[in-house]
This record gives sequence, C-alpha cells and structure tokens, in this order.
Amino acid sequence: MPYRICRIFEIENGHMLSKHPDKCRFPHGHSRKVECVLEAPDLDAREMVCDFKVLKLILNDYLDQYDHAMCMNTDDPAYTEFKARYGDRVIGYESEDPTTEILARDIFQHLRTSLDDYRAGEQTGFPLRDTVRVVSVKVWETSGSWAEYLA
Repeated sequence: MPYRICRIFEIENGHMLSKHPDKCRFPHGHSRKVECVLEAPDLDAREMVCDFKVLKLILNDYLDQYDHAMCMNTDDPAYTEFKARYGDRVIGYESEDPTTEILARDIFQHLRTSLDDYRAGEQTGFPLRDTVRVVSVKVWETSGSWAEYLA
C-alpha cells in the first residue's frame, strides 16, 4: 500500500461559463481550495513521501495567476473586452468553458510536468524521488462541491 500526502492551497477565483443555460454564464467568483495528492510506494530517508515544501515551490507561482483572476472561454463575445480591460487577470480557455473540471485537469497536468522538471533541475534541500507521482488534483468550487482529475 503506497503512502499519500495532500497539500491544500486556497485561491479566490472567478469564471464565466458561456455554455451554461443559467446564472453561471455571468461573471461570478468562488473561494476555491485546490487539493494536490502525491504518493510513493515507500518513504524517503526523512520518512516522507516528499517534503510539503516541494509542492509549495512548484505550485505557488502557478496558482497565483488564478488568484483574483477571471477565467473565460475565448469564444465568449465578452472575452476580448475583458482581456483588453483586465490584461493578465483574464485567463483565456481556447474554445472551452473554464469549469471546475477543466481547472482540475490543467492544474494536474501542470503539477505532473513541474514535478518532472523539478527532479531534473538543481534541487534545493528538498529532494524528490523518481517514485513520487501525482495521484489527483481536486478543486473545490464551494464548500459542498468539487471536481477531481485523476492519474
């Protein structure tokens, strides 16, 4: 049975779902939790899957782009105006609605790629073994609803 760890990040994030038939097509925001789960078949020399600091180093800057940002479908008629007005605080999703499921997928893929880059790079005092892998990323939209992307 493998060992698992989870690190939770919190961001304030907005989105518009242009394909939605009801209120979610309008700009609105969420206090999101992002749960990242890693696993390894055994523990390292420090009795850890890996140090939680590794997740912080890999994800802090990436998740900061979502904090107080509006995620929008690039096909939404309002996208161009929002992008011109708010610049990098508007994140475009090419022809797809930025649902919580899509956010979970993108964060998962970024985390998996970044773990590989971290391993290949010059590591600080926080080593990462080849056996550590991403299991899932869960993004909470509200206190009672979430979406998860799995390996």
